Amino acid sequence: MVCWKSGAKNDQIIDEEFIKKYGSIAPKRYTYSDVKKLTNSFKEKVGQGGFGVVYKGKLPDGRLVAVKILGASKGNGEGFINEVASISRTSHVNIATFLGFCYEKTKRALIYEFMPNGSLDKFIYDKGPPITNCHLDNKTMFQIAIGIARGLEYLHRGCNTRILHLDIKPHNILLDEDLCPKISDFGLAKLCKTKESIVSLTGMKGTIGFIAPEVFSRNFGGVSHKSDVYSYGMLVLEMLGGRKNFDMGFSHTSETYFPHWIYTKLEQSKNSTTFEEITEEAEEETTKKMIIVSLWCIQTNPSDRPSMGKVIEMLEGTLQSLPFPPKPFLDSPTRSP
Repeated sequence: MVCWKSGAKNDQIIDEEFIKKYGSIAPKRYTYSDVKKLTNSFKEKVGQGGFGVVYKGKLPDGRLVAVKILGASKGNGEGFINEVASISRTSHVNIATFLGFCYEKTKRALIYEFMPNGSLDKFIYDKGPPITNCHLDNKTMFQIAIGIARGLEYLHRGCNTRILHLDIKPHNILLDEDLCPKISDFGLAKLCKTKESIVSLTGMKGTIGFIAPEVFSRNFGGVSHKSDVYSYGMLVLEMLGGRKNFDMGFSHTSETYFPHWIYTKLEQSKNSTTFEEITEEAEEETTKKMIIVSLWCIQTNPSDRPSMGKVIEMLEGTLQSLPFPPKPFLDSPTRSP
């Protein structure tokens, strides 16, 4: 990674370093004036998060874009440059297409292709206006799960430099007009050599409910591509449950934890002819297969989790070929009372 310095020469340093380090693949740089024109002076807001605000825009050639305006950040903007450097290396149908960036003193923006269906969380949680609270059918949910898995497999094995995303969650999965999933938001991503995987982290990074045990406690092992596998498993379980893994509608003092609940139901169904206790979907076999694969992904020991390549193989294989997973005995850091 490039080490970025703070100061008045930031703009020049970034230009020179990108040209030197990334050559022809260096992303296009926009001025803040360009960004204002693209968004019609930030007329249409389409999203907001801890990072800042997302606006809808249009390029001169007519293509719609999502412009992520980052809020004020501490330090020298390492998270911003980290995202630019990571996403610039990617080209895959299941990775959001990065089109450029703006870095002008305190003004920072990232420009992506526009996803008309927004983020996955709008489709799986029981909240929000009816127009966005659209539950996914079993077939679509399976295709989205496969697409995310292929995107992660590409990041882990398909790039010249392995990329660990480290913040896989429904909010960071965007859906195009055909509900094809695109992995986005590489602000916490880590780059490592293809043959290496273990990376060093300062403090805990990620989102509660999706963080692998080794990310918040090194006693469970090193942070690696298997940490993304854990987050993927938790994401798919949330898709299946249609709710947050940490919020089952019980009291705040309840210890009910969705992965444990669904594992118990899965055990009870092993010798059953139906799977109605877990899902009302007609295609029970596909749903059961997704649950088994997800439970393998959230095993506490990273070495017990499959690679994303194996995850795709398991999802595309038969239910009968899947071994029954051990019960995951630990979840991510507990939520605040």
